[in-house]
Amino acid sequence: MDHAPFVGSEALEAGVVTKYQLRHDFHCVFPGVYIDRRASPTLHQKARAAWLWSHRQGVTAGLTAAGLHGSKWIDDEQPVELIWPNARRPCGLKTFDFRLVADEFDELHGMRVTTPARTAFDLGRRGGQGRAVARLDALGNATRFSVDDVLAIADRHRGARGLRHLTGALDLYDPGAESPRETWLRLVLIRAGFPRPRTQISAIGPSGRQYYLDMGWEDIRVAVEYDGDQHRMSRPQFVKDVYRLEELREIEWIVVRVVAENSERDIVDRVRRARQSRLL
Repeated sequence: MDHAPFVGSEALEAGVVTKYQLRHDFHCVFPGVYIDRRASPTLHQKARAAWLWSHRQGVTAGLTAAGLHGSKWIDDEQPVELIWPNARRPCGLKTFDFRLVADEFDELHGMRVTTPARTAFDLGRRGGQGRAVARLDALGNATRFSVDDVLAIADRHRGARGLRHLTGALDLYDPGAESPRETWLRLVLIRAGFPRPRTQISAIGPSGRQYYLDMGWEDIRVAVEYDGDQHRMSRPQFVKDVYRLEELREIEWIVVRVVAENSERDIVDRVRRARQSRLL
């Protein structure tokens, strides 16, 4: 068998495995659901295992649904989130007794999963503001969900918790963010009182190459970019960055580069100086 989760009793009845093989060659992910003992289950595999555990009736939701829709930055070790009323949920699984309208879930990868808009409705109502916005950004980057669709769901569930929190997160949502740190950086700039930066700004260098800047203000040609570890650990990436920055300088872009060690105060001061140099 491959590494896909399966219901043990069904596999035994079909003669695909023996009881001995089931005990020794497979690992029980959730009660009655197994996977190859050699596999480290991914989020997708765990989601399918949870769906099988629910007798193929549950609806995958929350961060798990976001991962199935293509959101990045979701740890495989996250508990699976499933809309399925069960007070005795097994370890590694979160179950919720939510009310869903028919258009709030759909079939994906052969399972029932909350739609991108419903997933955004759930994610945007919980956690701190920065975390909620980062999760919405990641989901939007993968699906380009509509804010209006999310607000329509909110209007439908007026008594749900966290609606004010959701509205605030949606107001800051930007699907152009390509990492949680880019979301964090954008929120730092907004909180500092700068005009809301535009994300993924296109710029054509002297060579004719097209570049995309993380965020900034096109009218004054000031950009702010977050440099992750790949920029310093990869020699090819470093060389590419040097050439890219030279081209951007030639077309008169100021690029403020931010790394993990920079404090918020330092970032704000540097961006303010860069903007002022263009506004004088």
